[in-house]
Amino acid sequence: MARDWSHLKTRAPVGQLSPDPWMKSPEVARLLTALRADGAQVRFVGGCVRDGLLRRPVKDVDIATPDRPDVVQDLLERAGIQTVPWARGIAHGTVLAVVNETPFEVTTLRRDIQCDGRHAEVVFTDDWMADAARRDFTINALSATPDGAVYDYFDGIADLSAGRVRFVGRATERIREDALRILRFFRFHAHYAQTPPDADAFTACQALAHTVDDLSGERVRAELLKILLAPDPAGALLLVRGAHVLERLLPEAGRIDVLRMLAFLETRGIVLPGVGADDLRRLAAVLKTDEPGAQAVAERLRLSRLESRRLTAIAALPPERRPHPGLDGGDRHRLLDRLGPDLVRDLILVDWAAERARSGHTDSRRSRAWMTALEETATFAPPPFPLSGHDLIAAGVPRGPKVGEAMAALRDWWLRDACRPDRAALLARLDDLGIVVKAPVPWQD
Repeated sequence: MARDWSHLKTRAPVGQLSPDPWMKSPEVARLLTALRADGAQVRFVGGCVRDGLLRRPVKDVDIATPDRPDVVQDLLERAGIQTVPWARGIAHGTVLAVVNETPFEVTTLRRDIQCDGRHAEVVFTDDWMADAARRDFTINALSATPDGAVYDYFDGIADLSAGRVRFVGRATERIREDALRILRFFRFHAHYAQTPPDADAFTACQALAHTVDDLSGERVRAELLKILLAPDPAGALLLVRGAHVLERLLPEAGRIDVLRMLAFLETRGIVLPGVGADDLRRLAAVLKTDEPGAQAVAERLRLSRLESRRLTAIAALPPERRPHPGLDGGDRHRLLDRLGPDLVRDLILVDWAAERARSGHTDSRRSRAWMTALEETATFAPPPFPLSGHDLIAAGVPRGPKVGEAMAALRDWWLRDACRPDRAALLARLDDLGIVVKAPVPWQD
């Protein structure tokens, strides 16, 4: 059912964006000039206004206009600005414009006339308040003119200042329009709130938790990974669990204590190249499952093949194949060579976090050992291996699997000895490996 906002009075601007480079960039200036060529009053909307007011980095600049999509496309075409075909976007009033390889969403003002929880039926309008009324949260319903005058129809600025996340209108109605707003509530609360969760919003999320069952894996993944990048991802997931949502989407999340410690190590405990907040590493850390279970999570969340392999390795690689402080330098180098520095770094951080979560205290000796292993992931760069498969065949190793076996064994020995053995020493080592050669072949330089 359409909402009636006629009782609300149109307001004048109530805030002002501080001058920021994103507002005056050549790409934005060109786009605004094109969209206002026939006199339309366009505004910045959504996240860029919200983050601009908070003086946070602005990632995406979205623009709204009363002009219909066909008019928008014509204005952009006249200005020589590329648009990307996007059938679903056009149907909902959004044109994707690209200026100097920078994408911008230009959306026609809309109001909902019907929504079944999955698909909204909209009509275009020239009413800025009606467009703001269909947005999810008050802090996302802000708009600003090109010179920075901010319009706020639902007290979003006050909520932003108080660190409060509230739905526009009744929380239950907004969630019934789109169940994804449950996850979006917890995501925005995790990134913007400075207060306990809004009671009405949390109660509505709890009451309608079952509606997340119908969400696609892609939509859940996008919101879940953003929640995991929050300053306190463990606290955020505890709230999601408290609303009985986490058990529906990620029942394998049984290591929130490890996630808490990992976030500390990534952002405050360690200063090292390559170490920082990482959503997929955090997802793997919170999982309490085996390899098939990790693979099921990856499939449910529609992770890419590369992401799936990484998640499964971090979450479920057997203990004997993982780094630990007891390894000597040679064994660490072998592990770095086999798994790669990036995966070894992931494993060290997650296992170190798990150890700290279990023990409840810091062991300085263990911490130094973990740190030594972690530092090696940033510096490990072995020289080229002195042998090739052709060298082994020339030395008499039979073609086929024996060549691979010999290469792997020789490389392991070479790594254990700090990459010092040269080609002659490696070939001399063949006898010790017990690999049968066809006939002795003297090596000639």
